[in-house]
Amino acid sequence: MRHSLQRTALILAATGLAAACGAKAPNNAAGSGAGPESVAVVAVPVQQKPIAVQVEALGTAHASEAVDITSKAGNKVVAVRFGEGQWVRRGEVLIELDGAQNRADLAAAEAALAESRSAYERSRGLFTQQAVSQSQLEQIEATLKGNEARVAAAAARVADTVIRAPFDGRVGLRRVSVGALVSPGTVITTLDDTRTMKLDFDVPEAFLAILKPGLSVAAKSIAYPDESFDGAVESVDSRVDPVTRSIRVRARLPNPEGLLRPGMFLTVIVSRAPLPGLVVPEQALVPERGAVYVFVVADGRVLRRTVTIGRRSPGEVEILAGVAAGERVVIEGTQKIRDGSSVHELKPAPAAAE
Repeated sequence: MRHSLQRTALILAATGLAAACGAKAPNNAAGSGAGPESVAVVAVPVQQKPIAVQVEALGTAHASEAVDITSKAGNKVVAVRFGEGQWVRRGEVLIELDGAQNRADLAAAEAALAESRSAYERSRGLFTQQAVSQSQLEQIEATLKGNEARVAAAAARVADTVIRAPFDGRVGLRRVSVGALVSPGTVITTLDDTRTMKLDFDVPEAFLAILKPGLSVAAKSIAYPDESFDGAVESVDSRVDPVTRSIRVRARLPNPEGLLRPGMFLTVIVSRAPLPGLVVPEQALVPERGAVYVFVVADGRVLRRTVTIGRRSPGEVEILAGVAAGERVVIEGTQKIRDGSSVHELKPAPAAAE
């Protein structure tokens, strides 16, 4: 009897367990057939609005005109006619070299020229009387022209003993003294015209399309933190550096007070009037493997689009290709989605009051 009762209890327990499992089966089946849950994201529309163009770079200042004052021939300095840092005019005498020998050579050449000129005049008269042949007259004329050339060469050597300023400018430090023997190419001093400065700086080739002569330039120097030196782009180089992928730009800066000096290091901002463009927030961009993507919301799903970016402004980026005005791009939740994900939009959080 006891064994029969135990067997009956086991059968009833097994039947109850099976009933319980059968009751849960419909719920599990229903769960396996449901679609994936949508992801909450925040999206904003692509806007079209003017974007100010600003390019920041580092540059070096150069004088508008600059030259090293040197001698063309080896000679001895007999006089220094300038003071260090002095402003000089074009043609003003800077250095006098020993010219005694050159002046003597010039006098001898002039005497020979005078004699040959007199001989030529006499020969012309004799030629009309047929006392001198045509060949003799031509020989005397050739001697005259040779002596004229010798006088010109001697006069040039005398002129080289006086070194003059080739243009208006400010001389630098004097590097020779009276009595010093200078060689050809020896730097005597420097001459710079700093009334207008040239500013050379490099800009990434991505901005090549907006670089034009006449663009406004504002430069600053650590030497004058409260000063801004304003000018304009004068020219853009014809070649892009294949190593740095940048292009050299030259601007002109007025320097009436002479604050800027050649060789100074300046920070430069190139500005252009705002131009219209398609703009998205920076947080919408998803960089990956050298490309840049955005996620566009359409009919409850997101589509990944490759975009080309252009100009930048604080918090915003211009999109040159890949999206259209009015399309909505995801700015929050990009880490949780992929191409084709089902999404639902949340309202952006209100900006914090300042």
